[in-house]
Amino acid sequence: MDQSTPREASREQAGGTQRDAVRTALVVLGLCFTLAVLGRGLSESFTVFLKPISENFGWDRAQVVSIYSLTWLISGLTAPLVGRLFDHSGPRIVYALGLLLLGSAFLIAAHAQALWQFQLSIGLCVGIGVAFIGIVPNSIMLGRWFGPRLPTAMAVVYSAMGGGVLALLPTSQLLIDHLGWREAYQVYGFAALGLLVPLLLLPWRMFAIGSPHVTKKTDPDFIDNGWTLASAMRHHAFWALFSTFFFTAVGMYSIAAQIVAYLIDAGFPPLQAATAWGFSGVVLVFGMLGVSALDGLIGRRPSVLLSYAISIIGIVLLWLLQYYPNIILLTGFVVCFGSMMGSRGPLITATAMKIFRGKRVGTIFGTISIGSGLGSAFGSWSGGLIHDFTHGYNLLLVFALASVILGMIPFLIVPALRE
Repeated sequence: MDQSTPREASREQAGGTQRDAVRTALVVLGLCFTLAVLGRGLSESFTVFLKPISENFGWDRAQVVSIYSLTWLISGLTAPLVGRLFDHSGPRIVYALGLLLLGSAFLIAAHAQALWQFQLSIGLCVGIGVAFIGIVPNSIMLGRWFGPRLPTAMAVVYSAMGGGVLALLPTSQLLIDHLGWREAYQVYGFAALGLLVPLLLLPWRMFAIGSPHVTKKTDPDFIDNGWTLASAMRHHAFWALFSTFFFTAVGMYSIAAQIVAYLIDAGFPPLQAATAWGFSGVVLVFGMLGVSALDGLIGRRPSVLLSYAISIIGIVLLWLLQYYPNIILLTGFVVCFGSMMGSRGPLITATAMKIFRGKRVGTIFGTISIGSGLGSAFGSWSGGLIHDFTHGYNLLLVFALASVILGMIPFLIVPALRE
């Protein structure tokens, strides 16, 4: 006969509920990671398609890079809309629309004949699709399940950028080599659409509710200061975070869009170039988790500043590669630059959500994220123009270096980011 007291039974039931919540939280984390891998990998795959598309149509670098620039511009501008749609319609609609847009975009691009058709499909549709399965909806979802552990959860999801690059860049090169770039786009289009059915069958209502243990009552430091988008935009921290996102993205993406082409021009075979940059996905996972771990050991500001210093070393190594193309320098560049590609994201996200937390934090963070989209677009487009104007990469690397330093400055001088 069961001799347990009501108090013991209640404690066992609470423990079971907590274990169920932990399991569900891990499922949500895995789902967000998978969607982020897909979105980031498909969008970054354009760095491999850039050279064959350019050679196929005879377009200069700036014209082709404008497609990639538009992707990130639209992704950034769409971020606030994603937050509002998420609150209104829930995650099922948001994520399903993202996959639908991505699948349709690649199928359209497979038959494109003009630049505007690539800009419409890979630029506009992929940009919106990435936003719909990207960092804004994932941040909201994870915030409902991980509470104070959000920085660690976000580090895992941000590392999906590396997973996507690792998985899909070499895959893209292999598909292009064996099938052609148009057929490769068809494969990606059908794959994205094929994932729609299992996605729609998931228990989204349960996922959207969040953990019963992540509530305002369980956080004794929680204060909802009634932030609105208008009041947030009057605070210096809003524009400090916006500028950090913007200038960092300018510096990193002015290079990222052309890295595979750069390595090929430096003398590396195409598959080796794509695989090397794809391998940045491995080191990014360690860089992302490492910087987030340092946040708890030495503080947020020193962790962020260290990540910028490593990025700067990576840019210097990339500059040396055009003069001394060898595996040692290539490995050093991939480790330094690749490991820090987005490593600051989880900490900046957590900082924004801490400062502006409340009912409208999704809209506020989504608006701050516009800086990242604008910076990615401006950086990649400017990088293409600089390459075409100078017929080389030196001025481009100086531009990237200066932008990364500008992205670091708010963490040196803005009081709210120095705490």
